[in-house]
Amino acid sequence: MSPSSRRAPQEARRRGPAVTLLLLLATSLFAVLALSGTAQAADGDRTVVGTLRNSADDNAPVPGVTVNVESSDGGQYTAESNEEGRFEVAVPAADRGTLTVSLDTDTLPDGVDLREGAPDTLRPTGSLSTVTANFALGPDDRQVSTKWDQVPQLLYNGLLFGIVLSLGALGLSMVFGTTGLTNFAHGELVTFGAVMTYMGNRVFGLPIMVAVLMAVVLSAGFGWLNDKGLWAPLRRRGTGLIAMMIVSIGLQFLLRNLYQYFTGGRALTYREYVTPAGQDAFGLFTYTTRDIVIILVSLLTLIAVTLALQFTRLGRATRAVSDNPALAASTGINVNRVITTVWIFGAALAGLGGAFLGFSQSVTYQLGAQVLLLIFAATCVGGLGSIWGAMLGSIIIGLFVETSTLLIPSELKYAGAMILLIVVLLFRPQGLLGRAQRIG
Repeated sequence: MSPSSRRAPQEARRRGPAVTLLLLLATSLFAVLALSGTAQAADGDRTVVGTLRNSADDNAPVPGVTVNVESSDGGQYTAESNEEGRFEVAVPAADRGTLTVSLDTDTLPDGVDLREGAPDTLRPTGSLSTVTANFALGPDDRQVSTKWDQVPQLLYNGLLFGIVLSLGALGLSMVFGTTGLTNFAHGELVTFGAVMTYMGNRVFGLPIMVAVLMAVVLSAGFGWLNDKGLWAPLRRRGTGLIAMMIVSIGLQFLLRNLYQYFTGGRALTYREYVTPAGQDAFGLFTYTTRDIVIILVSLLTLIAVTLALQFTRLGRATRAVSDNPALAASTGINVNRVITTVWIFGAALAGLGGAFLGFSQSVTYQLGAQVLLLIFAATCVGGLGSIWGAMLGSIIIGLFVETSTLLIPSELKYAGAMILLIVVLLFRPQGLLGRAQRIG
């Protein structure tokens, strides 16, 4: 028997478990997301909520006011505001008509009037299970601020967004540094973390912190299966980086369509901490406790990963593989094991970033696609393959995206990040912290 004929069965045996695991992952994802879809269908009630406050009386709550909700299907529902001025009108899942919310002004207490020019009938739009309707009572005593007064708030928002974005950028940079692969499916790893958090919190009823932890663990497993079932076999066959990049594009569309099919294309929200109360910081900006927890957890995670890469044996092996895989292998380093470990941690970081983005941007099948270009921009601005560059680039992109709304419409703020990327590539192609290398 020739050596090539003996190697064929051995390679088939090596590929067999990986392919089986990948098929099991796809089956599990179908089953879990199907369960999510079933739960959503059973829990399809809508709730119209709002709070009535009188600006003429220091925003005191207004109780006992009737709020009527009428559906285009003919359903009519009524509720009264409680002592805190809050009202909740439940619309059953069977009634899918467009809602019209009206305030019964005859039930307003003496001395409380609808604000001049404000409507007493609203037609809220959106597909969320909770619909917010706000009626303005009393005179308009709001202080109009200039756009420059928004700078502290925009800087805070940009810093928060940049820190969360750095989780995904760090994972992408680690994979690129060790394999040279530009993974266009990395955004779907971000979406995977958000979807798993939603299912843990909404479908299985877990506390949000436990759901986030579960999503990180599942994301790490998803990264391991990605490498074992797809990328490792391609590396063994000697597949070129261009071909692998094209494979990642196909994987991106496959996963995105799976997410869209099982989530119905809707914007989903967690059960907890979606709209926490804001707290004033020296009159400059508003923050929430949820944001502070996200910042602390993200920073601790980033610090732990960078310290591990700097001082642990595995971290030194990872940096050696990133510098020269052939030389690292000649010194006894198991290159494939290091790459698999990088995939595990890179996917876990992306999943954690997705879980945090789900709070502010909702859980949609396009979540990863919306931030993928920003993640690429962050890694390129900071320097491809550079760990510190990925984090620095993410902070710069986050701040630039948010503060650019001072000059351009908010709908175009992501385009501003692309302009920054082009400028950096024109004047410093290797990125801010990248090393200039000659190719060829």
